[in-house]
Amino acid sequence: MTPSRLAKLSRTTALSALLAVGPALGLEGLSGSAALAQTESADEARPALEQIVVTGTRRLDRTIADSPVPIDVLSASDLSKQGFTETNQMLSNLLPSFNFPQPSITDGTDTTRPATLRGLAPDHTLVLVNGKRRHTSALLNVNGSVGRGSSAVDLNMVPASAIERIEVLRDGAAAQYGSDAIAGVINVVLKSRPEGGSLTATYGQHVTTLPGIPEFSGVATGSNGQPMLDGNGNVQLIPTGKNRSVNDGETLTIQGNLGLPIGERGFFNVSGEYRDRNPTNRQGFDPRVQFSVDDPRELTANRLNHRFGNADVEDISLFYNMGYDLSDEIEFYSFASLGDRQGESAGFFRRPNDSRTTPEVQPNGFLPFIVTDINDKSAAAGVRGSMGEWQFDTSFVWGMDEFNFGVENSLNTSLGPTSPTEFDAGSLRFRHMVANADVQRLVDVGFLDNPLSVAFGAEYRDERYQVRAGEPASFLQGDFPGAAGSQVFPGFQPSNEVTGDRNSWALYAELDTDITSKWNVAIAGRYEDFSDFGSTLNGKLATRYEVMQGLALRGAVSSGFRAPSLSQQFFTSTATNFIDGIPNEVGTFPVESDVAVALGATPLDAEESFNLSAGFVIDPLPGLNIAVDFYRIKIDDRIVLTENLPSDVVVPLLEGIGITGVQRARFFINGVDTRTRGVDVVATYSYDTDDYGLFRFTAGFNYNETDVTSLKAAPGPLAEANLTGEDLFGRLEQLRFEKGQPKTKTNLGVNWLMEQVGATVRFNRYGKVLDPGTTALTDEVLSAKWVTDVELRYDFNDWLQLSAGANNLFDVYPDASPTGALPDGSGNFSIFNEILPFSSFSPFGFNGRYIYGRATLSW
Repeated sequence: MTPSRLAKLSRTTALSALLAVGPALGLEGLSGSAALAQTESADEARPALEQIVVTGTRRLDRTIADSPVPIDVLSASDLSKQGFTETNQMLSNLLPSFNFPQPSITDGTDTTRPATLRGLAPDHTLVLVNGKRRHTSALLNVNGSVGRGSSAVDLNMVPASAIERIEVLRDGAAAQYGSDAIAGVINVVLKSRPEGGSLTATYGQHVTTLPGIPEFSGVATGSNGQPMLDGNGNVQLIPTGKNRSVNDGETLTIQGNLGLPIGERGFFNVSGEYRDRNPTNRQGFDPRVQFSVDDPRELTANRLNHRFGNADVEDISLFYNMGYDLSDEIEFYSFASLGDRQGESAGFFRRPNDSRTTPEVQPNGFLPFIVTDINDKSAAAGVRGSMGEWQFDTSFVWGMDEFNFGVENSLNTSLGPTSPTEFDAGSLRFRHMVANADVQRLVDVGFLDNPLSVAFGAEYRDERYQVRAGEPASFLQGDFPGAAGSQVFPGFQPSNEVTGDRNSWALYAELDTDITSKWNVAIAGRYEDFSDFGSTLNGKLATRYEVMQGLALRGAVSSGFRAPSLSQQFFTSTATNFIDGIPNEVGTFPVESDVAVALGATPLDAEESFNLSAGFVIDPLPGLNIAVDFYRIKIDDRIVLTENLPSDVVVPLLEGIGITGVQRARFFINGVDTRTRGVDVVATYSYDTDDYGLFRFTAGFNYNETDVTSLKAAPGPLAEANLTGEDLFGRLEQLRFEKGQPKTKTNLGVNWLMEQVGATVRFNRYGKVLDPGTTALTDEVLSAKWVTDVELRYDFNDWLQLSAGANNLFDVYPDASPTGALPDGSGNFSIFNEILPFSSFSPFGFNGRYIYGRATLSW
C-alpha cells in the first residue's frame, strides 16, 4: 500500500475518532443514518484540534492543533444542516469571515454571484479542489456589485454531495500556491469512500411578508374616471392596509453520491446534483404612468412589472473522484467535473410610453431577460507515491468555463417593427491548464531534535480568454431612431472579439520543522515568471509556540501577489449610440487597445500584498477550544475598473490622434492601495449529558476594516485634461471597497443529538453596511441584523433520515431604501427606491423566510 494511501487512511482514522466539527467525515465503512447518529454522538464530544489538514502545508502530519496559521474545517455534515444547497450560501452561513451578497439586476452576476473572504475582492481567494487549482469563471463582474471588476471561481459548480470536507486557510499563501491567495485558500476535498452511497431530495420555498412594502388594490380615480396623480406626476394607488406577502422561489434539489471499489486496489466515487430554483420577486408596486392618464389601459396596467430577487436557475453538475494503487508505492488518481447552468435574470422594465419601446412589437411594454447558458468542465489526473524516502506528486489539471449570453422578451429599437425579440448576444470563455510536480521528505538535521520537512516543486500554467460576438441583430444600428443592439444586454460586436493568452512557470520550496517539542517554524518561498508582466518572488514565515499545556501562540508574515486576470486585460464590450446620425461607441476597452492607450492606459502589473497575522489557541476547559487571530493585509497597485470617463475629455484626446466615434470609455488600471485589518474569533464547546443528549456549541466572530490608503494619479493624457485619481476611481467605488461589506459578522450555533433525534439552531449577525450613492445625501445605511436558522432531524431507521427547517425563521429583511424627499429638501429619492425597495448590498440577501424539508436515503 502506498504512503499516500496510508496517509489517507490515517486522516480518515483521525476524522473518525477526533473530528468534532464534522462527524460525517468518519463514515468510511459505516452505512445508514443510524451509523451517522452513532458517529456524531461519539465524535462531537471529542476535541477537533487533532483533525489532519492538507491545506497550507506539504507535510503529511499537520493538524489543526499544531497549525501556525488559522484553518477552518467544515464537514459534509456541517454543510448539510441547513436548507440552502448552494455551496457559497452554505459557507456564508458557517464562516464569519466569508461573505456572499446576493445582488439582483446585475446582468450575468445574477446567476454567478461572487463571494469574498476577509472583505477583499472575490479574486483574492484561491480555490483548490483536492489541492489542485480550480479555474475561474469566464464572467467579469462589471456592474455595481461587491466584486466589481473581478472574475471569481464559481464554487456553486461544486455539488455539496461531492464534498467530504472544505478546508479554509485564513492567511496569505501566495508563497505556497501562487497568484490569488492573498486573503486565503479554500480547498474542497472530494469524497473518496469505495462503498455505500446516499440520495437526498430537498424542497423549499420562501414564505414571506415584505416589511413596510404596502399591498395595493388598484388605482385611485377622479370624477372623470381617470387616474389621480400625486405631486410628482405618479399614479395614486389604493393601499389595502397590509404589507405585500409572497410565496415564491420554489427550489428542488436532488443530490446523490455513490462509492464503488476498483478491485481491491482502488475506488471510484461519483456525485451528482440537480437543482431547479424558481425566481423570487421583492418589487414594490410601480406608481409611474405606464401608458397615459387618458388611456383606459392605465387603470389595469401591471404594477409588479419588474423582477427583483433571485434569478430563475436550473443547475446540473457531476463530479467523480478516483484512485488506484499501481503498486505498493505508487497511486494513480483522477477527478473531473461537468456542470451546466441555465439562468434567466431580469433587467429594468420598459414602459409602454418609453421611447425604447416599439408598440408594433411590444405594445404593453416589456421586461427584458438575460438568459445565460454556462458550461463548466474540468479534469485532473496524476501519480503520487514514494521513491525511497521521498514522497512525490505529479499532476495535470485542465479547466474550462464558457458563459453564453442570450436576450429574450426584448427588442432592438433601431430595427423598428422588424426587430426580433430573442437574441444571441455572444459569449465569454476561459480555459486553463496546469502541470505540477513536487516532492517532500523528512531530513534529520544534527542540531534539531526533530526531522526537517523539506518540500520543493515546479508548476507550469497556461491560460486563454476569449470573447465571441453575438448575432448581428444583437448589436446592429438599424434605420429607426434609438440605440443599437438588444436591450438590457447589447451583444458583443465583431470588433470586441479577442483571444488572449498567457503562460507562467514557477519554482517553490518549503521547510517545516519542530525546533523543539513546543516550537514549530515553517518557511516557504516561490518564484514565478509570467509571459505578460514579468516575474515575482514571494516568501512566508510562520511559527507556533506552545507556552503551556492548552495555550499556544502563532503568527505569520508573508508577501504575496495577484496576477492581473486575462479578463481584466482583454475584456471588451461596446455599445453603439447614434448622435445626429453619427455612430458613437461607449464601453469597456482593453488596456492594449488604441482607445485605452490614447487615454493613458499601460499594461497591467501584478497586485502586491504584505500579510501579517498573530494570534493564540487556548483550551481553558475540557471540550472548549478558542482561537483568536489578528491580521493586517496591505495591497499595493490593486487592479480596478475606472469610471466612465466623460465625453468632453475622451473625445478631444481621441480625435487628436485620429480616433473618432468614441464618446465615453473605461478601462482597467493599477489604481489604488488598500489596507485591511481585522480579527477572527472561533470557539467550539462540546457537552455530553447522560439524560439530554450531546450538545455542541460553536461561535465565530469577524471584525474587518478596509481603507483605501492611496489613489494613483491619473495617467499623462488624463492628467493634462485636469483629471485626478478621484475622477478615475470615485467616491462611490471607494466606499464600496471600504463599507460595502459588513465590518462585523457573528455566528452562533448549537447542534443537539439524542439517539435518533437531532436539531440545529444558528444565529448570524451581519453588521452595518453602506450602499453608497452619488452623494452623501443618497447614501443608504443598512443597519445590523440577526438572522435565525432552525432545523429538526429524525432518523427513522438504518437508511432514512427526514429533516425540516427554516432559514431566516423570523423573516428578517434589510432596511428598506429611503423614499420621499431628500433630507435637505433639494429633491426626492429616486422612484426606484419604491420599485426596488431593498439594497443589493445586503449581506444576507433580501428574500425573507425560507421553509424546507429534506429526505435522505443512505446505504
